[in-house]
Amino acid sequence: MNMEEERRHTIVVLVDNEAGVLARVIGLFSGRGYNIDSLTVAEIDPVRKLSRINIVTTGTELVIEQIKALLSKLVPVHRVQDLTKEGPHVERELALVKVNGDRERLVQALRIADFMHARLVDSTPGSLVFELTGSSEELDAFIGLVEPVEVSRAGVVAIGRGDMILNGIPQDSD
Repeated sequence: MNMEEERRHTIVVLVDNEAGVLARVIGLFSGRGYNIDSLTVAEIDPVRKLSRINIVTTGTELVIEQIKALLSKLVPVHRVQDLTKEGPHVERELALVKVNGDRERLVQALRIADFMHARLVDSTPGSLVFELTGSSEELDAFIGLVEPVEVSRAGVVAIGRGDMILNGIPQDSD
């Protein structure tokens, strides 16, 4: 692969769940002019107070390696994993999509939603709100077809397939 070719990467980072960690991670990107396409974070281990950050970014191999190296040097970071590079993984995103219009337009949106497995979560006489979970490309396709008036996306969450695990601090790291 060409080293200068930009490619989308999904990077997961295991961090201590403490104030300021997310700001430091974001600052690392913005301070160097790197863009974050998607960012999700949540606590995954309340006992050890660990959070998982899922970051989708685009860059050359060199830029991605720099990002991973810089993330690894942050004190509250325990692990950094580039799922795109390390093997098969599953990515999903959640969106709420609002469609307004007359009866005919709403019926058409319902047909598309049924075909694309979107779930109707709210309706009024002039609008529908759908919930859709899938790959970013599937969400983009649905949004393109229904031409919504408003979209709220939760960002990408990802996890490795099979034996690829990012589950915490190694037990032998005392």
